Amino acid sequence: MDDILQLAGLPLHPLLVHAVVVLTPLVALAVLLAQFWPAARRRLGVVTPLGALVVLVLVPVTVSAGESLAAAVGPVPAVQLHQRYGEMLLPWTIALFVVALAQWVWFRGGRRGVPSSRRALARVAFTVLAVASVIVAVGTVILLVLIGDSGARAVWGGLLG
Repeated sequence: MDDILQLAGLPLHPLLVHAVVVLTPLVALAVLLAQFWPAARRRLGVVTPLGALVVLVLVPVTVSAGESLAAAVGPVPAVQLHQRYGEMLLPWTIALFVVALAQWVWFRGGRRGVPSSRRALARVAFTVLAVASVIVAVGTVILLVLIGDSGARAVWGGLLG
């Protein structure tokens, strides 16, 4: 039990998971709002990419704490499935951060510098950013649900049948 990453005697993984489970969907929602609702975009400002950065930092720490806990638990198939899903989240959170940052840069001033002769190119850029926003936000949340479901089953599946 000494090899498990802990905080105040408790395994760190379940504590960190709560932050990831709350912040990640909020950031995904903020990315969608910033893309499609100008009033929300103005109010959110730099909060969306900063939130995405926090998630990006939390995910590898949470995965590391989970690996520590999984090593102590041993080779349980349900835990191994949860671990495989969890290890898939980092690329999605990297993409979420990149999209959030690109949005912030684009809407903060990148599109204003486009000359009128390049308006079609600006529309294409907006469309690409919109598609990327939807794919990354929805994909990240779906994966987060799969991770959470597999984690809950790993912890509670044997107790509740």
